[in-house]
Amino acid sequence: MTDTAQKINQWFANHMEQTAQAASTAGPDIEDVADAFVNTLLQDGKLIACANGNANILAQYFCTALLNRFEQDRPALPAINLGADATTYSAICRDNRFNDTFSRQVRAIGKPGDLLFVIVDDGHKANLIQAIQAAHDREMQVVVLSAREKSDITSLMHPEDHEIALNDLAPHEATPLMLLIINTLCDLVDHKLFGG
Repeated sequence: MTDTAQKINQWFANHMEQTAQAASTAGPDIEDVADAFVNTLLQDGKLIACANGNANILAQYFCTALLNRFEQDRPALPAINLGADATTYSAICRDNRFNDTFSRQVRAIGKPGDLLFVIVDDGHKANLIQAIQAAHDREMQVVVLSAREKSDITSLMHPEDHEIALNDLAPHEATPLMLLIINTLCDLVDHKLFGG
């Protein structure tokens, strides 16, 4: 076996091991988060997502799956990715307020009954922490999907909040598992709201 073939096999083996571990530990949390999403939507609330860097791709994917469709045709569901608006994001950063990039938007559009979905793939970020604090100020529930088991964000969670935490993975290891979790959440939301 060549070095390249061995490296490829190792990537797949590591992924399968991490997926099996996540499946055994995250299942109940995934179900709780799906229920939180459904309850928010049934009470006429919206889901507001935010993430930094590459995790923003996952936030946009999640919102697109809700706004358009996941697998089946169904009514659009209200979901907003705060990182999708590059103009607003860069304007806030331009004014030297990077830590406010999401919290400022949460305070503007969030309302009691909405839910903030935070995706963290690389540790603790001040702008995500401030977004969570802003959501709590607006009486919003918070859900965190994190690559790390314990972080500064965990200490901010209220009893009604939820966290799905992976086993301290690097961003490149966490991303495929986070996508799998998001797909599972989207499928559960569709099933719980529309059947099928």
